[in-house]
Amino acid sequence: MLPSEHRLRRREDFATAVRRGRRAGRPSLVVHLRSGATDPHAPGESAPPTRAGFVVSKAVGGAVVRNTVKRRLRHLMRERVALFPPGSLVVVRALPGAGDADHAQLARDLDAAIERLLGGGAR
Repeated sequence: MLPSEHRLRRREDFATAVRRGRRAGRPSLVVHLRSGATDPHAPGESAPPTRAGFVVSKAVGGAVVRNTVKRRLRHLMRERVALFPPGSLVVVRALPGAGDADHAQLARDLDAAIERLLGGGAR
């Protein structure tokens, strides 16, 4: 489970990450990243932790499938949240193929998308 301080909850934060951040798409998901370096912080305060949120629509499948995909993605992000700069906003949007993908496939797609965003890979 992703710790509470690393969860993205507010609609404005989701919108900021999706509209103003960079994105990398894979066959089963799209990762949006708003880097922490561009977020303004009050002087003298430490940068907030990286926060991640998930969007899994009905196109992915029924309620059981959507919840399974969300649980898998939360588990995968828990291990990878330290890779991002402090204060980053990350939104992982599951595509319809995510419902049929197994845990290993989701992990490969997530790793590839993160590598593309953090490594500066060509589009």
